[in-house]
Amino acid sequence: MKIPAMIQAEFRRLTATPMALVALLALCTVPVLYGGLYLWANQDPDAHFDRIPVALVMQDAGGERDGEHVVVGREVADELLDDGTFDWREVSAADAASGLAASRYDFAVTIPQDFTASLLSAADDAPHPARLELATNDAGSYLATTIGNQAAETVLGSVTRQVTEQAVRQLLDGVADIRVGMADAASGAVRLADGTADAASGATSLADGTSTLAAGAAQVADGNAALAAQADRLAAAEHQVYASLPRARADIAAQLAAAGLTPEQADAVLARLDSVGSAIDDADATVRTTVDRIDQLAAGARQVADGAASAASGAAQLRDGLGALDTGARELRDGLDAGLAQLPDQDADARATQAAALADPVALETSNLAQASNYGAGLAPFFVSLAAWIGIYALFLIVKPVSRRAITALHSPIKVTLAGWLTPGILGVLQMAALFLVVAGPLGFAMAVPWGVFGMMALAALCFAAIILALNVWLGSVGQFTGLVLMVLQLVTAGGTFPWQTLPEPLASLHHVLPMGYAVDAIRQFMYGGDVGRALIDALVLAGWTLVALGFAALGVTRMTHFRTLRDLEPSLIG
Repeated sequence: MKIPAMIQAEFRRLTATPMALVALLALCTVPVLYGGLYLWANQDPDAHFDRIPVALVMQDAGGERDGEHVVVGREVADELLDDGTFDWREVSAADAASGLAASRYDFAVTIPQDFTASLLSAADDAPHPARLELATNDAGSYLATTIGNQAAETVLGSVTRQVTEQAVRQLLDGVADIRVGMADAASGAVRLADGTADAASGATSLADGTSTLAAGAAQVADGNAALAAQADRLAAAEHQVYASLPRARADIAAQLAAAGLTPEQADAVLARLDSVGSAIDDADATVRTTVDRIDQLAAGARQVADGAASAASGAAQLRDGLGALDTGARELRDGLDAGLAQLPDQDADARATQAAALADPVALETSNLAQASNYGAGLAPFFVSLAAWIGIYALFLIVKPVSRRAITALHSPIKVTLAGWLTPGILGVLQMAALFLVVAGPLGFAMAVPWGVFGMMALAALCFAAIILALNVWLGSVGQFTGLVLMVLQLVTAGGTFPWQTLPEPLASLHHVLPMGYAVDAIRQFMYGGDVGRALIDALVLAGWTLVALGFAALGVTRMTHFRTLRDLEPSLIG
């Protein structure tokens, strides 16, 4: 008997009765129902978030900003109600709490009473962050809790950007006002520098003039001092003459008396001498008066000279001080000009644009070498591969792994093995064809390389058929159970939902060994437009698994040819 005849005989057995045909058709639809329904249910859940009921509690009392009462929480609430991302329902705190406990709401967001006040506190002495309160209930849905956390983070990010933009806008407006003031100050500094330069020049001239005046006054004072000294000596000599006059008169009177002159004659002579003395007396008074005046003049000249010297010193100090002031004024002018050049000269629109950029300074630019169209497309490779295993596993509930009659009639373990493999393999390929049409048709998942996707689905079905065949040949009904266990292991190690790197050891090691992970990876590459070379390597691994499994199955069939009994010839619907 040849292999096609053996396959035909098995198909005739599977369709021999109406119940057998119904059972075959039902089992063939298992992967389509499993994969199709699951992917349909999870095709694009993000597009239906607007059906998720969410409670919104707005308690913000507002606050004062620039003399105006503002309620930022109200603005946030209105934006949430208008964006339509979720089915937002503004309710009271009590209703939110009871609704969350009763699962009427998947989560609740509360904008507390001090929300605006906390935001405005950034400009106070005691700033503190504003709060948004998120209440969840994992008993309702854990994923809803995860979605709620993501939604709260999104709201926080949006509010943070708004507040930061407003704060930066106020800062830039303040900088603009400072620039205007600095421009006025710079203009004033220019005028001040010009004025101090003129004053410094005048002070230099004044210092030079007062220095010359001081020198002249000193010369005058010195001359007057010399004149006063000479006058003092003349006065002293004159005074000596005046002081010696009475003694000289007495000596003359004595000499006249000794000469024998009568008193009358002596008086006549002395009378003439007295007239001279009177003149000398008048001269003495005049000399003393004149000398006093000359002394006063000398003293005054000295005072003038001293004052001129003080004036010259003060003028020099004024000159030096105005010079330093002029230097400082020029430094102030240059510093203000430099500072003014560093401050941006922007209009209101430019400041608004800059504030928006500073509030959201980093834009995430993404690129994707291979991109799934939506959430369902992201899960499709995993659930298609899992459906292939489930479909083959279900088929082996009614397909006889090895025909006992074929073993009896033939002595070729390879032919028996290939016939036992191709029967469920062909049915598995048909299952994958039906599932492929559902995925590409009604579900509408985009496929970069459709033939590659279907080819990997078919190869996975053939590979899984060989593995389960080998298990059944060697272990019988225990092998069928082992196939179920192996499916569970691959369910958690294939890396279909989360990256396999997140798996604990030793499950992560099994990812590199078990075949389903390679099927998932290959379908991803073909479906998303990834690395075709990598997909072909995955295909080689699956082909290797197929050959190894068929080899073990052939060894098992060889063993069975030496231990056949009449009971092995009895037909059975479930192998």
